[in-house]
Amino acid sequence: MKNIQKGFTLIELMIVVAIIGILAAMAIPAYTDYTGRAQAAEAFALMDGVKMPMTEFYTSTGFFLLNGASGITAITSGKYVAGMDVVGMSSVQANFKNVGVSSRLLTAGTPGGTPLSVHMYYNMADGYWTCANGTGGTGVEGAAAVSGVTAAIGINPIPNSVLPKSCT
Repeated sequence: MKNIQKGFTLIELMIVVAIIGILAAMAIPAYTDYTGRAQAAEAFALMDGVKMPMTEFYTSTGFFLLNGASGITAITSGKYVAGMDVVGMSSVQANFKNVGVSSRLLTAGTPGGTPLSVHMYYNMADGYWTCANGTGGTGVEGAAAVSGVTAAIGINPIPNSVLPKSCT
């Protein structure tokens, strides 16, 4: 009577393990970017909530303020965003927390590192908002309104793979 082989050979098992390892090596960075992108979206959602009231306040008073004297009350922090500030003459900047966020939102990708930032710039000459990576209110953004100027990349930017496609 013939003996029928049951089970897998060592080579077959090694090939399966190698394939699983290759798939995991591709999936882990993609998952890290995915979670970072989802957390970064909170900053843009919070900033979107202040665009209209700040634009209306600027057009009626000529000042660009958030909270306090402006009378604009808004949610300026969240689960991943430590807070928002007005920087320069017309930029709203969101700073991420330094704990409890994706390593993609921290310098050097280490927990407890310096939190990174994103910002939205309102061009007072043209009347439109643009978003950019890093801190705001630097360079041309910090100067008087000039037609055609858009948000510029500042210091402490998040990786482009985490930034929403509309801001790259």
